[in-house]
Amino acid sequence: MPRAPLTHYSAILLFSLFSLLFCAASMAIDHDYVQSQTQVSAINNQDVFDTNEHKNTPLRLTESSITKIDLTDWLYIHNSNNITELATLTLHNNNKQNWHKFTEADMRSIGAKNTWVSFSIYNPNDQLSRIIALDNPLLDRLKLFHLVDNDLKNVELMGDSLPFDQRPLQSNLFLYPFDMKPGELHTFYFKINNRGTLNIPLVLWSKNDFSHAIETQSLVHGLQIGILIAISLFSLFIALASGSFSYSYYCGYVMSLTIIVTSIYGISFQYIWPSLPGLQQLIIPMMIPIALAFALMFTEKVMQLKYHNKRMLLMGRYLAVYCVFLSLVISFLNFEVTIYLLGVSIILISFTLIVFSIIQVLKGTKNARFHAIGRIGLFAGSLISALIYLGHISWQILPQTPIMVGLTFEVIIMSAVLAMRYNDERKAKLQMQKKALEQAVRLQQNRDEALRAEAQANERLEQMVAQRTLELEVTLRELNEANQKLTQQNTIDSLTGVKNRSAFDKRLAAEGRISRRQQTPLAILMIDIDKFKDINDQHGHLAGDHSIKVIATTISDFLKRPTDLVSRFGGEEFAIILPNTDSEGAMQLAEQVRLAISKLSIDWENNPIPLFVSIGVSASVIETDEHPTLLLEQADKALYQAKRNGRNQVSQFSSE
Repeated sequence: MPRAPLTHYSAILLFSLFSLLFCAASMAIDHDYVQSQTQVSAINNQDVFDTNEHKNTPLRLTESSITKIDLTDWLYIHNSNNITELATLTLHNNNKQNWHKFTEADMRSIGAKNTWVSFSIYNPNDQLSRIIALDNPLLDRLKLFHLVDNDLKNVELMGDSLPFDQRPLQSNLFLYPFDMKPGELHTFYFKINNRGTLNIPLVLWSKNDFSHAIETQSLVHGLQIGILIAISLFSLFIALASGSFSYSYYCGYVMSLTIIVTSIYGISFQYIWPSLPGLQQLIIPMMIPIALAFALMFTEKVMQLKYHNKRMLLMGRYLAVYCVFLSLVISFLNFEVTIYLLGVSIILISFTLIVFSIIQVLKGTKNARFHAIGRIGLFAGSLISALIYLGHISWQILPQTPIMVGLTFEVIIMSAVLAMRYNDERKAKLQMQKKALEQAVRLQQNRDEALRAEAQANERLEQMVAQRTLELEVTLRELNEANQKLTQQNTIDSLTGVKNRSAFDKRLAAEGRISRRQQTPLAILMIDIDKFKDINDQHGHLAGDHSIKVIATTISDFLKRPTDLVSRFGGEEFAIILPNTDSEGAMQLAEQVRLAISKLSIDWENNPIPLFVSIGVSASVIETDEHPTLLLEQADKALYQAKRNGRNQVSQFSSE
């Protein structure tokens, strides 16, 4: 039989918060369930049972015997774990060395595969009815063989790897009722397959006393689970009403613990998912990391680590992320790896939470003392359960009782911590409301005084308004006229009187949108005075300015449509926008302008000044928002082509 190292496993049990939960979680499935009924008939036809069986000491049972008997002292375990059939097992019964008394060391071993245990009951005189109860709802698979005077009477298959309705009695415990006639020897064999520990607390009950005991146990379990559910629902409602993360995390923590506790007792399997044995085996190892994650997040909020210790805050969040990840992947891991991972995780996180609490207690953080008491209480309950389980303490209670008491104590203490914090927050809000009310009263008084002062001021203002209204109207008219003049000045070139570059850019963008929308051509003319520098050098800048004005006037005379626009583009350059004009019409107008300017004859200080211009033309239907700028660049390129070709001419842009 495989056994884990005792020291290592003991360390896990001693320091884990939920160590007893892992030892019974498993996923093994016995392959011979469908053959159970055929094996019964086959074994009945074989004369292989020795009257001495394996020479164990049978329990002598009479009407006067006590009604609750712990069967551990009459329990024997077979040394081999490679026997799968009862017929094969009975061949080994003649050798007494194949069996030994069931001990605590056997109970603590991890992993039971084809493990056989047995006990016998002898009834000399009375007609009796008894129930065998196995109080470990987390066993994977248990096959019971009931023999009466060495004849096989019945075979039952039980375990949480099977649907719940296949149990002989519909109970969260494994129960087997039987009747005994006088002089009968009843022998029971259990073939156990379990990935957890071989924890088989077998008890022989009378039916009446068992009914009373199970009612008491159900009451205790119901009380504990009821407390957990009530606290979780209360926390949920408070969280929904207040939007508090503290109550949300605590609700998640208590709900996770509730699922774990009900799964340990077998209540969830009995009432919630009776047809999902796979979920029953996975729910505990999956929910433990979730509970730890909620505990870490709850500790962060209730002790306000965000304000007191950033390092502890980050450590808690990293551990919470690790717990969520562990819960997601734990179903894919080997069972032994799962045990060690959960054990180490619980040790680490439990120790971390206790250290967090103690540090905050030493710093004087409010409510940290109660938080520490709750954590230590749960840890103490886990420690006592582990010591009872390992046999270091001999208390006549179930091993899981102290940890469940500690768990309930911790949940109640944490509820008290939340209640105290809620009360502190309520008092703080009331104090803030009181201060806000006092401030509101002062504000109202100040407002009344301000209203009185305002009323007095209004009387004076009404008198002043009547006097100032006329002055304002006159001023507004003057401002409007000034604005109109300023607007006109901002769009007119001061030297030539035509539009300036800013007006040209705005009009070009507007006409581009119109051309694009209506699919009409738009033409641009770029005009530059030829050899303008010579005019400035020979006749002076005043003569150059006069020449620019004359040319601007001449160009304006040729623009007949209100939508046409001429602007001084810069220096001696002019630009013309011709909406709804194709390249032919633009070339014709450009040639007329060039010819008219070449015929001009102006004198400056009795010196004639000849004037000539070069014109670049570009026309197209606008297709994009960037096309107008491209059209302007094309007209500019055509202008410089005209310059290169000898000046005093018109050039149209060509892609060639």
